[in-house]
Amino acid sequence: MFSTRSKTAAALLCSAAIAVSASACSSSASKTAAASSTSSSSMASSTTPAAGSTSATTSSDTSTAAGSTAAFGSACSAVPTTGPGSFTGMATDPVATAASHNPVLSTLVTAVGAAGLGDTLNSAQNITVFAPANDAFTKIPAATLKSVLADKAQLTKILTYHVVSGKLTPTQLAGTHTTLEGGTLTVTGSGQSFQVNGANVICGNVQTANATVYIIDTVLTPPTS
Repeated sequence: MFSTRSKTAAALLCSAAIAVSASACSSSASKTAAASSTSSSSMASSTTPAAGSTSATTSSDTSTAAGSTAAFGSACSAVPTTGPGSFTGMATDPVATAASHNPVLSTLVTAVGAAGLGDTLNSAQNITVFAPANDAFTKIPAATLKSVLADKAQLTKILTYHVVSGKLTPTQLAGTHTTLEGGTLTVTGSGQSFQVNGANVICGNVQTANATVYIIDTVLTPPTS
């Protein structure tokens, strides 16, 4: 509005003075045009940071969205970078099949096979699996592990306690969840640091065709009734 009034005032001055001094009018008009240009430049300059601010927010949102689908954790480096056992390869297979290709989960795969749960897990829709890494099983005394693997009912109870309904993202992970076994487990933490009943998530947010997998460093024990 200031720029428009300036132009109008300049025009009136020019009309009044044209008979006296055409050059003065021309000078005034030039100054007004320069002022208008400066004002427009100032407005453009003030608009540019706002646009930049919007761009930065969008970039941040995109980064957050990308981060929500990326695996994280110290043990993720042990996962193969290519082939069926890689993150990309696992994403195309149902969870039991995907795990069978991943050398980090070979002991778990043996346990799932002994319990006869492969088809059950593969056919489930949208689940989250807290998958003990191989090292998690080494914390169990060898004799105890052998006994559990031979007891299908007990093994099934333990393994189904590691499965909850829904493909939980990291932002949905913290809280108490009902397991396929029927009991509940509690996840604490945030960001990229989580514990499941005290067990650490060492590679989280691993995607398979029907599940989200969080690899943990300890085998979970269902609560006794």
